[in-house]
Amino acid sequence: MTSELVLTSTRNRVTTLTMNMPARLNGWTGPMMEALMAALARAADDADSAVVILTGADPYYCAGVNLSGVLQLGHPRTLRALIVEHNKALFEVFLRFPKPILVAANGPAIGASVTSAVLCDAIIASERATFSTPFGALGITPEGCSSALFPQLFGEQVAARLLGAEGWKPTGTQAHEIGLAEWVVPHEQLLDEAQRIAEGWADEGRARTLRGEFTREQLEAVNAEESEALADAFLASPFLAGQFRFLWGKKKRGPALMFLTLQVTRPLWSRLL
Repeated sequence: MTSELVLTSTRNRVTTLTMNMPARLNGWTGPMMEALMAALARAADDADSAVVILTGADPYYCAGVNLSGVLQLGHPRTLRALIVEHNKALFEVFLRFPKPILVAANGPAIGASVTSAVLCDAIIASERATFSTPFGALGITPEGCSSALFPQLFGEQVAARLLGAEGWKPTGTQAHEIGLAEWVVPHEQLLDEAQRIAEGWADEGRARTLRGEFTREQLEAVNAEESEALADAFLASPFLAGQFRFLWGKKKRGPALMFLTLQVTRPLWSRLL
């Protein structure tokens, strides 16, 4: 099952990984994340692969982390520690990946799928792509090193629009204009153009690079700090209430009730943090 969640193909020393759960918008559920991490690990060890392209099965690139599919009720201190560990480990995979990664954003990208893409070497966007990092709108703190990288790469004003209460969601063309995406192309040309760019990187022996002026060690420190802050935000009343309303409105009763339970009992379990 997990192998079907991420499709893998290699041509001319370029490995394309396609997140393949379109019915759930390629969201990062537990199984999807396990499959993606395993596919990245195989690509890292594959001597016949010099560059990785990461994309999604249409219509979405990725809807981000599916919290209701990842979080489970448990002791508050244990739950908080799991959030910290999970978030920190997710972005360390991208920070420590040894080969160039080109993200081919074929459609909407949300949350962690955007911030992790910025940790890759470059982004090529379809005209159908959008990029949403609605942390401020959700009442949570930035993740994926975005608190440091976004202001440096895009400027303070644009970073505030992306990460703050406005939750600006640029299109592929707008993402190119602000420097979030290096290229924007018609949708039907996306994968061919990504392959052409990636083969060029392979031919020139391109090494893995990180965007911005931070070292990997500095970004890992930022990631660790953000993970602590994010865990606190996830367990705060505004976020729990918001998730309940959102999921209940989507008629996802089970996950919604989990967040409602956490919110209602918070005065009791918050003392145990």
